[in-house]
Amino acid sequence: MRIDSAHKSRWQIAEVVFGLPFLVSIGIQLVVPFSLPQGILRQVLLVVGIALIITGIGLIVSARREFARYGQPTDPGHPTSKVVKTGVFAISRNPLYLGSVTVFLGITFILNILWILVTLSLSIILCHLILIVPEEQYLTAKFGQEYEQYVASVRRWLGRKRTTN
Repeated sequence: MRIDSAHKSRWQIAEVVFGLPFLVSIGIQLVVPFSLPQGILRQVLLVVGIALIITGIGLIVSARREFARYGQPTDPGHPTSKVVKTGVFAISRNPLYLGSVTVFLGITFILNILWILVTLSLSIILCHLILIVPEEQYLTAKFGQEYEQYVASVRRWLGRKRTTN
């Protein structure tokens, strides 16, 4: 069986999976506002939001640079020729998606729109079903044991797994 890529459609990208629910949350906010009251907590969350957005962008930029370093595509429909395990991929198998979650969480705090948390939860589920599962199946089929060893050592979202010797 020949496998060309994990995703064939242009909509199977993080920008859509996270962006569309985000836009829905903005629409819901206009009809049914759901925010935290003003005060010191809002000021703290503003700073936290900025830090989360910077962190998320850093993850995304680092992941894209690491892919570029190994000549690997990030667009759907293009085959992968290597399992990238270095840089930010040494601590997350999905740093692009983790970065997206982190950015949208930061936006939640900055805009004070709690509906974004609701739609972000939906986005994470969609990300898992539409993006991550097909990618993992593709990479397992294409790279076999090399990818399985990577899965055994690095968590899907964040962290290295303990190895028992």
